[in-house]
Amino acid sequence: MLLSLEVAGACALLLLVSLVVIVLRRRKLSGRLGTFDCSLRHPEAGRRRWALGVARYEVDRLDWYRTFSFSPRPSCTFARGALDVLDRRDPAGAEVLAVQPGAMVVQCRVEREPLELAMSTDAYTGFASWLESAPPGQNVNVA
Repeated sequence: MLLSLEVAGACALLLLVSLVVIVLRRRKLSGRLGTFDCSLRHPEAGRRRWALGVARYEVDRLDWYRTFSFSPRPSCTFARGALDVLDRRDPAGAEVLAVQPGAMVVQCRVEREPLELAMSTDAYTGFASWLESAPPGQNVNVA
C-alpha cells in the first residue's frame, strides 16, 4: 500500500514538473519579438490534425514551435523564399474547435507541399508583411 502511494506521488510530481516546464517554455517563446500563436497542419502528408504552436519570424525563415513539447528547438522551419501563400479562409466544421478562437486558415505551399497555418487576422497582416518585405531576389507570393 505504501509503495503504491509513493509511486502515485512520484507520478503526480512528475506531471506537475512537466506542466511547469511546458508553461515556462511557452512564456519564454511568446515573450520574444516576432512571435505569434499559430496552429499548423500538413493536409496531405497524413497529418490531418491541427497542432497548436507558436511561430517566430527570423530573417530568412519562419520557425514553428509545438506548444506541448519540451524541445527548445523549432518543430518545423520554413524558408522564406520557399513559402507561398495561396489563399486564406475562415475555419470550417471541426476546424473551428481545433484552432484558436477568431483564427483564419492560411493555405500555403512550401516547396510544392501543401501547408495550412491558422492565425489571427492581426498575425496574418504581420505574416504577409514579413513575406512581402523579403530581400530583393527572393521569390515570394502573397494572396
